[in-house]
Amino acid sequence: MNPRLSVVMPTFNNAPFVEDAVESILTQDHDDFELVIADHSSSDGTWEKLQRFASDPRVRLLTTEAGGGAERNFNRVSAAAVGEYVKMVCGDDLLKPGVLARQSAILDDNPDAVLTACPREIVDARGRTIIASRGLAGLTRAMPGNEAVRVVVRSGSNQFGEPGSVMMRRRELEEDGFWFFTYPYLVDQATYCRILMRGRFVPDLTVGAVFRMNGGQWSVALRGSQAEQVKGFHRWLAEHHPDAVSPIDERIGNRRAALMAIKRQVAYIVLRNRMR
Repeated sequence: MNPRLSVVMPTFNNAPFVEDAVESILTQDHDDFELVIADHSSSDGTWEKLQRFASDPRVRLLTTEAGGGAERNFNRVSAAAVGEYVKMVCGDDLLKPGVLARQSAILDDNPDAVLTACPREIVDARGRTIIASRGLAGLTRAMPGNEAVRVVVRSGSNQFGEPGSVMMRRRELEEDGFWFFTYPYLVDQATYCRILMRGRFVPDLTVGAVFRMNGGQWSVALRGSQAEQVKGFHRWLAEHHPDAVSPIDERIGNRRAALMAIKRQVAYIVLRNRMR
């Protein structure tokens, strides 16, 4: 019989963090889940560190051939999942205790909900807390999916959070062709938004994930590229889902996204100085 929940982890050169990431999943109190890990031809010993978990019956270790970028590994590991629900945890992030059971129960209790998300803690590369709780601004109640999408577009920021914050119905992810990489800097938010056009959003108000921030994710080069991709994605939503995103929503979201890009650059500078 298939497990109720699949946790999927794409890894690539995560050797310093991957064991902690896996342990944060395997120590969860959920009693019916699998962990599928696909390593994308890491060269730093990530694959070797994963072998210590190979004997756990809940764990499946896969390899992904080099090339194709993150899209190839995200989709490979997600396509291997068999559970009714799916949560992705990247190889340098962590889960807080209890989040798998709590979010599974939310989806169990709300059969018309396609996705739930929780606030996350943001830490630096050394695990020191930068922000204790972030996310879900405007999303603290259950609502139709298109309404949740509108809230996030108007905020100019991904209030759903990184993949570790989110649990969704695997069928909806699969029917949408897995991860939506047309706008790669927004792949998580863009994927959630497409899924939410199929059903309701129900929040998980407890901090349940830890996102590790580092200079490579928050580089100065990201600022201009991300702002342009945000505009492109908002335009895509307005064209394909006008019931969710109006031209006014699009304009408000674009202005706020530009401000967020500046804040990200400041955050990168602060992080870089902190790590010296």
